[in-house]
Amino acid sequence: MWNNLKEELDSIRERDPAARSRWEVYFLYSGYRAVRAYRKAHWLHCHGWKFLARWVSQRARRKTGVEIHPGAKIGKGLFIDHGMGVVIGETAEIGDHCTLYQGVTLGGTGKEHGKRHPTLGDNVMVGAGAKILGPFRVGDNARVAAGAVVLDAVPDNATAVGVPARVVRVNGKRPGELDQVHMGDPVSRDLCRLSFEVERLKQHEKQGARGREGAPVED
Repeated sequence: MWNNLKEELDSIRERDPAARSRWEVYFLYSGYRAVRAYRKAHWLHCHGWKFLARWVSQRARRKTGVEIHPGAKIGKGLFIDHGMGVVIGETAEIGDHCTLYQGVTLGGTGKEHGKRHPTLGDNVMVGAGAKILGPFRVGDNARVAAGAVVLDAVPDNATAVGVPARVVRVNGKRPGELDQVHMGDPVSRDLCRLSFEVERLKQHEKQGARGREGAPVED
């Protein structure tokens, strides 16, 4: 048990340069406190104590700002950085060593029954304010940029950005750094291409008009 605790605390320290010690993470990190409370609530939920499980989870929500349904399935090493505003739905599943920033929602669309929430693979990073909505899978080592709204599956080793989110990179490598900023926005790129195309068509129309003006008049 102590070894598992040390492994989880050390995995968080590796991903957060602000963490100075295991003690700091254990006592002062609201995201870690929320995950600890979830472990208790999940045990109660699985053993039929569903009302008590929800009481534990709602108490943790008031104290940490993180709402995790006791029915969710979460692997080891989950790091919720800053924590405030994170929501994890009942049928969500999270693999090992995932990282969620503040304001992340793993939710449903309100239309499904049964499995309603997303599944995250291992080593997934979800940036601040991102929303992943629906019963699909976000693959291993994937990254979701800050503010993205993901409505479809994301493959392994991919980066998804934008609203709605699009996959902009699949590099086959595990992400080496948690960078939420330096990611290309596919919507911006599409707008640039459209602007270029409109300008090209305008120039073509002008050249055609000049050609018609200089054409000889037939009798």
